Amino acid sequence: MALLLSIETSTPVCSVALHDHGELVSSREIRTPQAAASQLTPLIDFLFRESGLDKTRLAGVAVSGGPGSYTGLRIGSSTAKGICYALDIPLIALDSLHVLASSSEPPVSHGLICPMIDARRMEVYTCLLTPTLEVIEATRPLVIDENSFQEVLRQSPVTFLGNGADKCEGVIQHVHATFLKGQHPRAARMGRLAFRSFESGTFEDVRLFEPAYLKEFVAKTKKA
Repeated sequence: MALLLSIETSTPVCSVALHDHGELVSSREIRTPQAAASQLTPLIDFLFRESGLDKTRLAGVAVSGGPGSYTGLRIGSSTAKGICYALDIPLIALDSLHVLASSSEPPVSHGLICPMIDARRMEVYTCLLTPTLEVIEATRPLVIDENSFQEVLRQSPVTFLGNGADKCEGVIQHVHATFLKGQHPRAARMGRLAFRSFESGTFEDVRLFEPAYLKEFVAKTKKA
């Protein structure tokens, strides 16, 4: 058994899943904002109780490694690293945008995929991928305006998805642009990506790993 635990906390939706050889065993998610801090560990414990499996059978832990919510990524990676340390198993980090693209419902089968995670105001974290997740444009932060992606859209249909795309629909205008609403990265869809990394031995240094924040953290100030 190649049992992998997947943890996804890059957006306000917190989710976890167990996969065996890339096939889903069990999954749970919570859509309450800022739930990861208090609910991530209970969610993981519930997975093992529900499946009847023991944590000592884990072969590795996959975590959505950014970009995304600074706090969510920090909590997810810290939890994943703690489990890996305790069980002496490898850590796998996946690009959060690739996880988002693979989580689309319905799956995107033609053109290009543009996953977007909100980075505040009119900025997003984004990349361009084929339906098989081949990278066309690498992950980066991008400020969106009416000229964004116009050259790409002239050449190919593009499906935009994620909480960053939801706020950009009124700005990016083109006949080739399609927006999928209500999409978010899901741990339940991390299994095959994680198992591919597991088979190839693509692991992170548990001691040194940090999520790909892409931007410096800026704390919000409360209004008086």
